[in-house]
Formats: sequence, C-alpha cells, structure tokens
Amino acid sequence: MKLNKDIFEIIFFARAGQGAKTAAEIIAQAAISEGKHVQAFPYFGPERSGAPTKAYVRISDKPIRIHEPIVDPDTVVVLDETLLKSEDTVKKLSRDESFIINTAKAEKEIAEKVKNFKGKIHAIDAAGIAMEVIGQPRPNSVILGKLIQVTEAVELESVVEEFRKIFALKIGSDLTERNALAIRKGYNSL
Repeated sequence: MKLNKDIFEIIFFARAGQGAKTAAEIIAQAAISEGKHVQAFPYFGPERSGAPTKAYVRISDKPIRIHEPIVDPDTVVVLDETLLKSEDTVKKLSRDESFIINTAKAEKEIAEKVKNFKGKIHAIDAAGIAMEVIGQPRPNSVILGKLIQVTEAVELESVVEEFRKIFALKIGSDLTERNALAIRKGYNSL
C-alpha cells in the first residue's frame, strides 16, 4: 500500500446495481489471498435499483479490531458521478489521499464539482471501457484495475485470480476473461 499506516481504508460510492459491493468483496478476497487482514461490508439506504449505496473496505497487515463505518478514508471510489450532487464524497479526504471516479469528463471538470478536495483526482471512463471490452456499461471491473494502480493496496494478479474464482462458474469463462481484461485495462489506463 502506498500509504504507510496500519489500516488502509476505502469507501466506494455507487448506485445499487453498479457493483460496488462486488468490487469491495473482490479487493477483500485478493487481500486475504495475500495474507492480509480485511473487512468489507456494504451500506444500503432504500433497497431499490439505482439508490445510493456505499461499500467499505479495510486492509491491514495486522488484525482489525474496529467495526464501524469508515469516516476518514484513504481512498474514495465513485462509480456514478451524479452522486457528487447528493453525497459528500470528499469529506475528510486530504490532499495526499486518492479520489477515483468513473467519468468521461476531464479531471479539471470534476475538480470544479469537488472544490473541497485539493488532492489528485483519477478520472477514468470505466463505463465506456467496460462497454467496449465486456459489452455492458458496468464500471466495477475497470474501476478495480484503476484502484489497484493508484493505491497498490493489493496485487493486480491477486484481483484477477479472485475475480476468476468467484465468477467463472457464475458467468462463464468468456465473460470472466472479458472482465479480467477490463480490470487490466483499468490498471494500465493513464
């Protein structure tokens, strides 16, 4: 992990059905496969498709003793930029922490929407890349790759392998491999 602290914390902001919970679980399973301690849990408001949701992930080399929602993350991942209007996604995010967002807009345009954040914005058109590679506008696979690139919280191959373990039987080998490619494209994006 790039940050030198005991527990690395991530919050995913998304809408129900965009795969934030799944992305959090894959990151957590990858960290476990690397011998790390983790917590991954979702927060759902109204349970309906499209409702705002959050998923939390903690990763540490030591046992994690806290069990409450994350309030001061090291990284924020936003899967739906419309949430910038209704959610305080950058609350307590400092200059040296990471803000990753699924958007086709330039980082400068996003900076105008999150004026309280003075750190680096990592914008990626994850939905567009997913549409191109997977054939579906589901940003979570691509965003996983970008998250790994930016944070180095886990290894790329650990995430790809965990994705394969979890989804090969559920969605078939072809779609699994297209998702693995999407993860790699997110990782290799600028």
